Amino acid sequence: MIDIIHYPLFIATAVTLNLYPGPDTLYILGRSTAQGRAAGVASALGISSGCVVHATLGALGLAAVVMASAAAYQTLKWAGAAYLVYLGVTMLLSQPDGAAHKGAAARSLGRIYAQGVVTSVLNPKVALFFLALIPQFIAPRAAHPGLSFLALGLTFVATSTLWSLVLAVAAGALHRRLARGSGAAWLRRLGGGLLVGLGARLAFSD
Repeated sequence: MIDIIHYPLFIATAVTLNLYPGPDTLYILGRSTAQGRAAGVASALGISSGCVVHATLGALGLAAVVMASAAAYQTLKWAGAAYLVYLGVTMLLSQPDGAAHKGAAARSLGRIYAQGVVTSVLNPKVALFFLALIPQFIAPRAAHPGLSFLALGLTFVATSTLWSLVLAVAAGALHRRLARGSGAAWLRRLGGGLLVGLGARLAFSD
């Protein structure tokens, strides 16, 4: 921690950025409104786990190597976009049915968590974000820059996880109110549409 500078400012920056509705926020909201609080929480934890992977790769210097390659960046971006579109289309085409759906939902929480991890890991903009933000808070002549990068990355993940869980619970409450009769179908379309839109946004972003 001795190599970190302006740590309180970093925390304030992290909290402020977390409050801004970015792709991860929309992903979690889409899951929560369409599939309920448990799915939203699983998605939030999956996204956070993926961010831990990005923080670890950044600390090891691997993220910088990947981002320096235009081909690697484009491959990762298109893979992430295709995966989001696939998840969205799958949600749009799903036809949940009563008690069977509830049992399937309970069994699929692990899969939803894993999908959140993959979604985050395949988003190169997370790596770019960490590489742009975190080095500003590491001392210029740091003895252990990798450890400092990891500590700051985990700090950001901790703040974002707390905010994401709040969003998942709040959106899950909306799901409980509206997921009756035709409301469930509309929520599923909303969630699937958000995921497809996020995939398109990632694919065509600079």
